[in-house]
Amino acid sequence: MAAVDSLWEILTVATLVALAGLALIVGLVRGRGGKGGTKTIERPPTTAPTTVEDERADREGVQTPPGDDVDNVGGGVDVLEPEAPTPTLERPESARGRLARLRARLSRSNNAIGNVLLALLSSGGLDEQSWEDVEDTLLQADLGVEATDELVGKLRTRVKVDGATDVETVKGWLREELLALVDPSMDRRVAASRVGERPSVILVVGVNGTGKTTTVGKLARVLVAENKDVVLGAADTFRAAAADQLQTWGERVGVPTVRSEREGADPASVAFDAVKSAAEYEADVVIIDTAGRLHNKAGLMDELSKVKRVIEKQSPIDEVLLVLDATTGQNGMRQAEVFGQAVEVTGIVLSKLDGTAKGGIVVNVQRRLGVPVKLVGLGEGPDDLAPFDPEAFVDAIIG
Repeated sequence: MAAVDSLWEILTVATLVALAGLALIVGLVRGRGGKGGTKTIERPPTTAPTTVEDERADREGVQTPPGDDVDNVGGGVDVLEPEAPTPTLERPESARGRLARLRARLSRSNNAIGNVLLALLSSGGLDEQSWEDVEDTLLQADLGVEATDELVGKLRTRVKVDGATDVETVKGWLREELLALVDPSMDRRVAASRVGERPSVILVVGVNGTGKTTTVGKLARVLVAENKDVVLGAADTFRAAAADQLQTWGERVGVPTVRSEREGADPASVAFDAVKSAAEYEADVVIIDTAGRLHNKAGLMDELSKVKRVIEKQSPIDEVLLVLDATTGQNGMRQAEVFGQAVEVTGIVLSKLDGTAKGGIVVNVQRRLGVPVKLVGLGEGPDDLAPFDPEAFVDAIIG
């Protein structure tokens, strides 16, 4: 009987050892499943927004850090990824879909100009007072003195030679001459595609209050609608709300944002790291938002020039877009000239080209800077930014 008990004990121990060995083998097999399984990538932690003053008082105290050496560039910057795509991720409206809607809105705000001009030109028997009224209407539309003189001169010639006064003929003349002033031959494409092995770099500049950060967010939506891989750079480091706002725009359409983790960080450093991150992500384009600058503050404009130089140590800048508030009229012209001297502007974005805005600013700013208006904003909606179409613009003005 003792022998049977011993045998039973031996069998029990052997069974337990076998089960333990089997469990160990199963564990090892499961632990080696990396090559065939799903690789989990942890996203960088999101830095909680810091609270700073909305903007330094008149930005007078902002000092441009000495030098442009990039040895110290790159510290303290987070790449804030958007959450993984979910059913709530927004799908921006395509550019084509925007044009008809924005054209109708532009027509409502600028049609009065065309109506006045057509009434004057088709009234017959135009005297000097009538031509002065035509000039005044064009000047009030922010067309500018030079362009107004040119347009009135050509219309005078047509009326003198042809003598027609019916509305349709006059409307055709006005359309032809206005379209020539807007210049449809200008290249209005935004450089937003990869250049060789690197992403395109877009720098967005402008004064305070023009809607610059909002424009950057809306531009990202335009490009996402065109299936572009976009990275945003929040180089407006002097206003905490700007980085938060830009990050929110990006998250809505699945676009990552590069921003500083420190209050008042060097804007050039953030811009540099945004371009670097975009290259690592193999993005199509990186859009850099900069702090709003007063165009009459030389130190701030020098700082903006530094941002541009530091970026160019890593990559060429393919596009410098100047955001202008279309309601500022002639003051916007001065802004355009100063920014053009500081950063070689390549294109204009006219924000707020609705309501009280006058369409003639398109012609005026193009003549002053020699660069095209590429995008226009006509409302508060997220998709109220669209590529500028010269023919649709002129047709909207004259009705």
